[in-house]
Amino acid sequence: MNIKFKLKIIFFLQFFIWGSWLITLGSYMMETLHFNGVTVGSVYGTMGIASLFMPGLLGVVADRWIPANRLFMLCHLIGAVTLFIAASVTSPFLMVVIILIHCLAFMPTIAISNSISYSCLEAENLDVISQFPKIRIFGTIGFIVAMWLVSFLKFGLSNMQLYIAAAGSILLSLYSLTLPLINITKDSSKRKSLASSLGLDAFVLFKEPRIAIFFVFAVFLGGILQITNTFGNPFLLSFKNIPEYADSLVVQYPSVLLSISQMSEVVFILFVPFFMKRLGIKYVMLISMLAWVARFGLFAYGDPSPTGFILLLLSMIVYGCAFDFYNISGSMYVEKSVSASIRNSAQGLFMIMTNGFGAYLGSTISGFVVDHYTTGDLTDWRTVWLIFAGYSLLLAIVFMIIFKNDDLNKTTTANNS
Repeated sequence: MNIKFKLKIIFFLQFFIWGSWLITLGSYMMETLHFNGVTVGSVYGTMGIASLFMPGLLGVVADRWIPANRLFMLCHLIGAVTLFIAASVTSPFLMVVIILIHCLAFMPTIAISNSISYSCLEAENLDVISQFPKIRIFGTIGFIVAMWLVSFLKFGLSNMQLYIAAAGSILLSLYSLTLPLINITKDSSKRKSLASSLGLDAFVLFKEPRIAIFFVFAVFLGGILQITNTFGNPFLLSFKNIPEYADSLVVQYPSVLLSISQMSEVVFILFVPFFMKRLGIKYVMLISMLAWVARFGLFAYGDPSPTGFILLLLSMIVYGCAFDFYNISGSMYVEKSVSASIRNSAQGLFMIMTNGFGAYLGSTISGFVVDHYTTGDLTDWRTVWLIFAGYSLLLAIVFMIIFKNDDLNKTTTANNS
């Protein structure tokens, strides 16, 4: 079995685990466990907390003490145990604690899986740039397959989704043993400092106003991303309360409909380089913000009726633009805007701003908004989505006014100071 095939399975299982619960856990907690929006937001916010420091911290461990694929295996074993425990938890506080522990183990494996792939491909003298995207796409496929499996088996409101994810974690942990051993760094001159691995030395970039503004907006946009991850599935399931929609496909298979968002990502990622070269980072990110306005606005007026379903479908399609034109273009902008000496740290800082601070704030604040517009078991979803659409539009207007476009061929001089 060649290394490319093994890595494809690694990524498939990596994101299969996440796809088994990320989109549907909110519905399980709200509908089955009767948790409020703040609790659900807090549970999802644990991903942001874990992303603040664990990827960098375990990156140091993988560099210096434990081979990356062995650390990967241990993280997924811990992930399996925590998911198994979470499946039996009914306390809001305990759910936050257990999912936090799970995320502390799981979130670093996203970065570790990338580094394992780079190491294995280079060891086989394969071109990383041409080969890695073809391998990474199997992660998106795994995510979609998991969503479909949970939806078609009717596990969206059941703790079985967590058991499926736990089983996937055990399988991935065992399968990772088939990979060649990744050697740790023995030459101390090549080791990253702890501060560098955590992205802390990149905070010097905040001295440059242009970069500082970019990272502030990265927090705001990172918060937007978590909103539909947290409450998209509960929103679609809420149509069961309307008699004529109770047996609709939207209610019966919400994860299948939401999976179109991931399919859209695969398409829109191909357009990012084209628009980056012609428009620059300012207008590409502006397109992303306006796409988020459309995403939420279409949610506000979408429903299972024939016309409303078209609006929901369009919302799923526009998600790919909203996500890729921010995430991918933002990473490319950071790559081109800093010197090589702090490139890795700058990427780490970008992750801290988006998946750390942004994800945590987006999850928790959106939980308060949902609770405010919920009476009994009924949520005024139209108002909720229009508030989020208004927030995205305001963000786009402010960004348009204060952010200056850049030539990606230029690099900042501030990062050399």
